[in-house]
Amino acid sequence: MPKYHSFFVIIFLASTLVFGQEKNGNSSKKVYHVLFVGNSLTYINNLPELVKNQAALRGISVDYTLLAFPDYAIIDHWKDGKVQKLISSQNFDFVIIQQGPSSQNEGREMLLNDGQKYSELCQLNHAKLCYFMVWPALTYYHTFNKVIGNYSDAAKKNHALLLPVGKVWKTHFDDTSNFDYYGSDGFHPSLKGSQVAAKIIVENLFFSK
Repeated sequence: MPKYHSFFVIIFLASTLVFGQEKNGNSSKKVYHVLFVGNSLTYINNLPELVKNQAALRGISVDYTLLAFPDYAIIDHWKDGKVQKLISSQNFDFVIIQQGPSSQNEGREMLLNDGQKYSELCQLNHAKLCYFMVWPALTYYHTFNKVIGNYSDAAKKNHALLLPVGKVWKTHFDDTSNFDYYGSDGFHPSLKGSQVAAKIIVENLFFSK
């Protein structure tokens, strides 16, 4: 995955409460706690904040924590050990995991087998595991169907919720030949791409059947 300059080399662990019970005075309103685990495809444009804002527009309160490092796969987070502690805190309703496109066999095995570790831990701690399906770089557009298939298979195998951002992106590209969801490097999302991703995530977290 392309690296960014040092100011993007982030260990970003933040929690933000929006329209929470204390703020709006409605003690009966649930705040959903979401853990994002990923890399630059999640922290570029601060996708969790966009999700929080999009949820608020739909009347849903979200409190998020983001654990993201450049070039990280889900196994890298697991090896570090921080993510296990966060999930085991039982503070989260949803755990959203994401890594690179994972069109090749190695990435597929990570999604399937390392994802199973996340699934088992989430089940023990009353959290719903979710896969944030991403996309390939424009250079590797021909691998898009493998990205979609591998994320879909991993979510199915591990009884997780699929957040099909990459699939929606591909439909948009194929229908319009407009690749404006990509940023200038042809891989990371533009702001518009991240905004679309946030809408898809909110729709599938809270409104899908």
